[in-house]
Amino acid sequence: MEASTVSTPLNPTSNKLPDYKKSVKLKYVKLGYHYLISHGLYIFPLIVAVIAAQILTTSLQDLYNIWDNLQYDFISVILCSTLLVSLFTIYFITRPYPVYLIDFSCYKPEEARRCTMKIFMERSRLNGSFSEENLEFQKKILQRSGLGDNTYLPEAVLKVPPNPSMSEARKEAELVMFGAIDELLAKTKVKPKDIGILIVNCSLFNPTPSLSAMVINHYKLRGNIASYNLGGMGCSAGLIAIDLAKKLLQLHPSSYALVVSMENITLNWYVGNDRSKLVSNCLFRMGGATILLSNKFTERRRSKYRLVHTVRTHKGADDKCFACVTQEADANGSIGVTLSKELMAVAGEALKTNITTLGPLVLPVSEQLLFFATLIGRKLLKMKLKPYIPDFKLAFEHFCIHAGGRAVLDEIEKNLQLSEWHMEPSRMTLYRFGNTSSSSLWYELAYSESKGRVRRGDRVWQIAFGSGFKCNSAVWKAMKSIKPDKEKNPWIPEIHQFPLEVPKVANI
Repeated sequence: MEASTVSTPLNPTSNKLPDYKKSVKLKYVKLGYHYLISHGLYIFPLIVAVIAAQILTTSLQDLYNIWDNLQYDFISVILCSTLLVSLFTIYFITRPYPVYLIDFSCYKPEEARRCTMKIFMERSRLNGSFSEENLEFQKKILQRSGLGDNTYLPEAVLKVPPNPSMSEARKEAELVMFGAIDELLAKTKVKPKDIGILIVNCSLFNPTPSLSAMVINHYKLRGNIASYNLGGMGCSAGLIAIDLAKKLLQLHPSSYALVVSMENITLNWYVGNDRSKLVSNCLFRMGGATILLSNKFTERRRSKYRLVHTVRTHKGADDKCFACVTQEADANGSIGVTLSKELMAVAGEALKTNITTLGPLVLPVSEQLLFFATLIGRKLLKMKLKPYIPDFKLAFEHFCIHAGGRAVLDEIEKNLQLSEWHMEPSRMTLYRFGNTSSSSLWYELAYSESKGRVRRGDRVWQIAFGSGFKCNSAVWKAMKSIKPDKEKNPWIPEIHQFPLEVPKVANI
């Protein structure tokens, strides 16, 4: 539960992200270049390219003269040959395995789980736990949330009276996880026994046996599977899971990694009257996604994307950042997630740090030079220069920004100078499915695929925020053009209806 809830009016003056261009810190630019050097041997391929270019410009007579000289100097020949063989050996041994995204699936709940705004308010009133003032408060949040009338809630929440229980929470988890995994396995034709790595992330529901154990039991996965269950890491946990899978795939050659990203609503529906905890009820909805990754070279041909970069930013060392999103009980013992007044400012700082670190990895050289020169002039030489904002639209064709809430999307659009077209997947995902936590990024990517927008070579930027406080990014490169008529995802049957003009104030 995190920056998604920025539409709360608890502190109207803090309802904006800090201006990215006014306070970029040089140390995060340096960190970006550190990533550039340490995450991949870029220098060696460059040396090889220079040598190859030199050879191509060398005539046959020059090569004959070099050979004529070297044949009388066997020590030089042996040393040069040994050096070249050693360099090639080191490169091929230490280079990271490429990580391919074969396919992914997003869960679409059944029609009986649909929750219109009218149904939401009716169920909230029938619950009997909320005061009239707080019912009105939730209504105002819904009106400004950016959510539509086709989002979903679990059966236990929609029941009258509601029935939140461990068995119902497990039922919701099984519906989401198994539904998405079944579809993914059907699309990829991968056998469950072939999966060597399993990562499940769900922030607020962590039963025993774990969610990952539930998946292993249901699909009878092999006994030596590397299994991980990530809890309490908020809406950015999906990209943390991707980063973890990437690292594990560097250690386990010729493997498949299954990532399951979801949130559980049943036991986390707040039934008190603390307004700082009520916003989550209005925004979070049922959903989940599964992603199949592999480092097998044989999977390259049919894969959709290749993972290019992951950049993780954690602000948890700062007490203000750490405490801005906290699960706790209110005065009456009802558990909910408290959102502090500093949430937007904290989210903005985390975003700024993350994209400043990411910039050197993805921006064209021209943009980096302009940005870096301006930064040096302003920070070190104290020159009165207008801040230069790199154009991230030159680095990416598609943007998947966590669909947490309308306000945060508005602010990111403004700060990164993105167009309505770039923001469309995030806004439509928020409208159609609500905030599905860590899985929202995949509904957004599925939207772009359903629109036929993803072409071979396109670059995709996924960015999400999470409690702690965290901001994480993943960069993908499309391995092929995605044809909507061959896709199966929740958008396909209704994609012709989108984009919609989302009303600023909905009628309830």
